[in-house]
Amino acid sequence: MDKKFKVIDFQELGDPRGHLVVAESNKEVPFLIQRIFYIYGTKDGVVRGQHANRESEFMLINLQGSVKIVIDDGRQKDTVILNKAHQGVYLDKMVWKDMCEFSSDSILLVLSSMPYDASEYIRNYDEFVREVNDGKLD
Repeated sequence: MDKKFKVIDFQELGDPRGHLVVAESNKEVPFLIQRIFYIYGTKDGVVRGQHANRESEFMLINLQGSVKIVIDDGRQKDTVILNKAHQGVYLDKMVWKDMCEFSSDSILLVLSSMPYDASEYIRNYDEFVREVNDGKLD
């Protein structure tokens, strides 16, 4: 994979009663889901994330409202706006992520490939860039 992220359009299923989206491990989500959490009620101007993970992969799906995801692989920054409940963004290991510009009704669902482990988080941006550029985790 050239980029360390990929926007995923999930298949929308359903009928006149409403919509249904399915996201299964190792199918629509390219890893085994080990942890699920969601972010909501984020105040105006707040930036969430602001870290990279050495081992965890993520799938971010904004179930309601909108959120801006700034994705940084240490060499290049990209921006993805999530504002469709049937769309997500896959984030590979060693990606710095900032989630910002949450709409007041945003509910951001996060699927992770690993249980929480504080030791695999990089919370200092300069340290992250050093590790990427040193080729430690290319």
